[in-house]
Amino acid sequence: MTLGVDTPPTSRGVTLGARYSTFLTRRASLLPTLAAVLILVVLLIAAQARFDRFLTPGNLSALLLDNAYLVVLAVGMTFVILTGGIDLSVGSVMAFTGILGASMLSQGYPSWLVIPIMLVGGGLIGLLIGVLVQNFGVQPFIASLAGLFLARGLAFVVSLSSIRVDDPVVLWLQRTRIRIGDWYLTPTGIIALLVVAIAFYVLHWTRFGRTVYAIGGNEQSARLMGLSVARTKIAVYVISGVCGGLAGLLLTAYSGAGYPRNGIGTELDAIAAVVIGGTLLVGGTGYVLGSLIGVLVYGVIKKIISFMGAEQSWTQIIIGGLLLLFIVIQRIIVARSASRR
Repeated sequence: MTLGVDTPPTSRGVTLGARYSTFLTRRASLLPTLAAVLILVVLLIAAQARFDRFLTPGNLSALLLDNAYLVVLAVGMTFVILTGGIDLSVGSVMAFTGILGASMLSQGYPSWLVIPIMLVGGGLIGLLIGVLVQNFGVQPFIASLAGLFLARGLAFVVSLSSIRVDDPVVLWLQRTRIRIGDWYLTPTGIIALLVVAIAFYVLHWTRFGRTVYAIGGNEQSARLMGLSVARTKIAVYVISGVCGGLAGLLLTAYSGAGYPRNGIGTELDAIAAVVIGGTLLVGGTGYVLGSLIGVLVYGVIKKIISFMGAEQSWTQIIIGGLLLLFIVIQRIIVARSASRR
């Protein structure tokens, strides 16, 4: 008599299903960023199919050249949003530091003095916002809105009109081409990539970065663990302000002038890029490399619309649609992650 032994089903479908379920549980935070990468690839393929010569080295190199300032703003915004905050002042800070730097350069001040003043000016506005949020309990939206009006007002105090920049050091940042075959980089693009690299290191390999994620995940738990919550929350707004000052330098180099009306609405572009890149607006989850992808998606959409000869208002419409899509994706991921715990 032969005894039968029941064996559990080990079909490939069940195995793949289990692996997929495990991935969703452990790596759900990666899905929005992977979706952004997929959208970027689809956009590039579709643009090449439509315009034939879209994927040329010169055209792709210009993506970073045209959006270096936005990359820097998105990095600073990533730090703030990871803590569960928001910074609406970055566009105005960029305009203020840009016109301040252009004004000082036109008066004969050396660039080695002007550039640090631009960074410090942005940092001080960020410090003010951080103190309002942490020490006075002001909501980040209101505090950063106050910073927006302050920075924009200061920009108009400096000058009501555009100021041309002739300083060779500042213009060198934009006009220099470092060529690698048919590809090229400018110092502005290199600065933007360095900012991304430094931010990636800080967020993923330092105690400060772990504290940023912990605050966004659960601020009360972060306090109970003995983490320096107060200093970190203020610091992320200072970082965002310094990034706004650096973006002011990059935009001034790019345009060759400072203008007090620069950056109107740019804070919304930065927030959109960060969200499209996979950072949750509730904080605690996200990647600075995803923010870089979000900026590239934004840049590709602008370039496609330019190739089509359509109104640039379509850029805002498409980005708005993508933003709504990614917010829905984020809500689904958060809900599924909570149900799997």
